[in-house]
Amino acid sequence: MNNPQQSVVSGWELWQWRDRALQAAAKAGVPLGEVDWLLLEVAGLDKLALRLASFRDMPQIQITVPLSKLTTLWQQRIADRTPVQYLVGVTHWRHFSLAVSPAVLIPRPETECPIDLAVAAYNSSTGGIIPGNSLDEGHWADLGTGSGAIALGLADVFPSATIHAVDCSAAALAIAQQNSSRLGFKDRIRFYEGSWWQPLSALIGQFSGMVANPPYIPSSLVPQLQPEVAWHEPHLALDGGVDGLDCIRHLIEASPAYLRPGGIWLIEMMAGQAPVVAELLHQQGSYCQIQIFPDLAGIDRFALAYRK
Repeated sequence: MNNPQQSVVSGWELWQWRDRALQAAAKAGVPLGEVDWLLLEVAGLDKLALRLASFRDMPQIQITVPLSKLTTLWQQRIADRTPVQYLVGVTHWRHFSLAVSPAVLIPRPETECPIDLAVAAYNSSTGGIIPGNSLDEGHWADLGTGSGAIALGLADVFPSATIHAVDCSAAALAIAQQNSSRLGFKDRIRFYEGSWWQPLSALIGQFSGMVANPPYIPSSLVPQLQPEVAWHEPHLALDGGVDGLDCIRHLIEASPAYLRPGGIWLIEMMAGQAPVVAELLHQQGSYCQIQIFPDLAGIDRFALAYRK
C-alpha cells in the first residue's frame, strides 16, 4: 500500500470483515479471490492462512490501513469498479512487485509472453542474426513502457543489454522510473518522454530488438470494455484508432531504420489482428521470418519479425 498509516486489529475482526467483503463481492459479480488478494497486500497474511481462515484466532494482526479505510477501498471496488491493483497501488508481474496507478495499464499475465519470446528469438538460429553479433549486447527498446514492466523484463533476461524505455506520458514514466529504481535496475534502463522512436534518433541502426505493447483497441470498442478497464485504465494506452492499428502501422514503418540487421521486432496486438499485421510486415519489405504466436488462452496475440 502507498498509505504508510498502520493499524492493529484482531483476527476475529478481520475474519468478519472478510466475510462481509466476500458477500458484497458475490452480490456485485466481482471475483471473490480479489478479497484475499487485497488482504495479502494489506495484512501480510499468507494464502494458507486465508484459505483455512486460521488467522481468526490471532490476537493481533497489523494492517497497513485502518479497517474503516479498508472498507472504503472495498466499497470503491464494488461501486466504482476500481481495479484492486489501483486500490493498493501494486500488482505482481513475473517475479516483480510493480507500483501501478491510473496513469499506467495494469500489466497482464499475457504480457509476460513477449519477454519469453524475445529470449527464444535471441536463442534462435533462424533469424538471420549475424554470427558473433550478440543481441544480448547493445540496445533494446521498450516503446510505450507504461509501468516499465517490459523494460524490467528485458533487463532481467538480457543482463548485458541497455534498455531504452519510452512513453509519451510523464506520469507513466514517473511510475516506471520508481519501479526501476526500487527493483535495482536504475543503471540498466534509460527513460525518455516522447513518441515511440522519436527520442532515440541518436541510436538509429543500433538496436538489437524492440518490444512494445501499443494501443490496439479500435476507438469505438474502448467504451465497451469491462468497466475496470474502460472507466479506470488510461485510454491513451488503449485506443489504437479507427481499426486499432494506427500505432502498429507506425511501428512497422519506423522500426527498420532503428534495428540492426537481424534485430527483433516484437509487439502485442488484439485478437483478430494477426493476419493484417503479418501482411503489413510483408508489404513493408524490411522484415523476414515473420511469425505469429498465441497468448495463454491460445489466441494469436504476438507478432515477431527480424530486420533483414
